[in-house]
Amino acid sequence: MKKHILNEDLIYEILSVVEEIPEGKVATYGQIARLIGRDKNSRLVGKVLSMSEFYGNYPCHRVVNHSGRLVPGWKEQRFLLENEGVGFKDDNHVNLKNFLWDC
Repeated sequence: MKKHILNEDLIYEILSVVEEIPEGKVATYGQIARLIGRDKNSRLVGKVLSMSEFYGNYPCHRVVNHSGRLVPGWKEQRFLLENEGVGFKDDNHVNLKNFLWDC
């Protein structure tokens, strides 16, 4: 199994996709991984987003898991998404049917 080295080029590639997510929409970790040509690296996307604050100000609150679940323990995420008009199907899940980014 080939290991991918996490370097700044890859970090900025991921963050540049996150930067493109429109206000009022969300993307999934897997969707971002596919957009950078790394279909099986959704966890890598999550790792990069967890340290994004060291690279600038990116709308990481617009990224959820494949079922629309919010990041556990990040209470501000829901508030930020609601302020952009994103709807929820329950307390912890975005309504992906209506708010998933069609990229």
